[in-house]
Amino acid sequence: MSLLILIAGIALLLILIMGVRMSSLLALIIASLFVGVAEGIPFDKIFTSIENGMGGTLGGLSMIIAFGTMLGKLLLESGAAQRISMTMMKKFGRKNVRWTVCILSFILGIVLFYEVGFVMLLPIIVSFAVSAGIPLLELGIPMCAALSVAHAFLPPHPGATGVAILLNADIGLTLLYGIVISIPCVIISGPLFCKLGIIRRMKASVPEGSFTPRTFREEEMPSFGVSMFTAIFPVALIACSSIAKILLPKDSSALAVIDFIGNADMALLLGVLWAVYIFGIHRGHSMSETMKMIEDSLGPICLILLVTGAGGSFKQVLVDSGLGAYIGEVMSQASLSPYIFGWAVASIIRLAVGSATVASLTSAGIVSPVLAATGVSPELMVLAIGSGSTMFGLVNNPGFWMYKEFFSLSVKDTLISYSTLNTIIGVGGLVGVLILSPLVNG
Repeated sequence: MSLLILIAGIALLLILIMGVRMSSLLALIIASLFVGVAEGIPFDKIFTSIENGMGGTLGGLSMIIAFGTMLGKLLLESGAAQRISMTMMKKFGRKNVRWTVCILSFILGIVLFYEVGFVMLLPIIVSFAVSAGIPLLELGIPMCAALSVAHAFLPPHPGATGVAILLNADIGLTLLYGIVISIPCVIISGPLFCKLGIIRRMKASVPEGSFTPRTFREEEMPSFGVSMFTAIFPVALIACSSIAKILLPKDSSALAVIDFIGNADMALLLGVLWAVYIFGIHRGHSMSETMKMIEDSLGPICLILLVTGAGGSFKQVLVDSGLGAYIGEVMSQASLSPYIFGWAVASIIRLAVGSATVASLTSAGIVSPVLAATGVSPELMVLAIGSGSTMFGLVNNPGFWMYKEFFSLSVKDTLISYSTLNTIIGVGGLVGVLILSPLVNG
């Protein structure tokens, strides 16, 4: 019955958005109410669940998206994004721009959360697209593919790290195997997938007023060194925090300071303040002029935040209804290869609740007894679960709405592009695990 309710809730959501042409925000709230009532959540708890889902999602994303948008606006309006794109295209060639974006996104994605990487890289790929005359989505898909793969497979991301800890997997080996599997997954779901005719026919654009680039003369742009330093400054702070957690004792005062500075919100805030100085005050702009530039970038993201938060509400109602736990119990009765079992559990929980992190961590608890009984590689099991947690990427995933709104796509085009690239990653990851299995397990 629970699965039928899930299917009905997703169908209702699609009908409201695609058929009735209702606002995504309203449609998500209505679908959340429907699922909550149908699943038997007490009436006085349904809106609590909705509010917790929106608050939990926006609590983690609102400052990241806001600070990332501010930094992106300053990178664009100063000419820094154009300088980065021009220099890298000159170095690697205009015809290789998709691969350049993919490599850059993957490198940054190793130390950045998906959402942080998305908002930081978006202004750079907008500038790439304008400079190279390439449709925006042909660069957006390689960017999202690289970030999604890194998020699912590679520590220190919370899903992969949490599962590795729960399964007593070696984090270093998990990272090594994850990189081996990641490379073909990124290539197929990114630069190759975006060449399909159905993708090239999609018309993507960023929200008006948020990342609208203009063409700068050579003397108007900052140097490549300053531009790249400003773009990766928050990334470097986050990376230092990750390294410090490995090298320094947990009770170290130095670790506490580095961890504070390397927090994603703090790192982005420091990045914005640096950009305000180097691209604003240092170049002769008044503080009011620089702040006006930043304020203009925030208006278009308000709806994006609300829709993304509503996607979190839909996910939370599904979690609170117990649907994820129910699916885990059903799957535990199946007779499958341990890796396929872990992947299947994570895939179905991901389908049910939307969140990749929830799917990963829930699956780890279910798979743990199977792992102990079979003796298979815990590192490959982490990657099998991570592969399953990327599957589908449908309307109950907040990332779906973030992608849709930032690229100004229809739900149909988002399903074709975003959901498909996530499914390619999920299937490709499982294939990679099964190929490595004989080598790792002997």
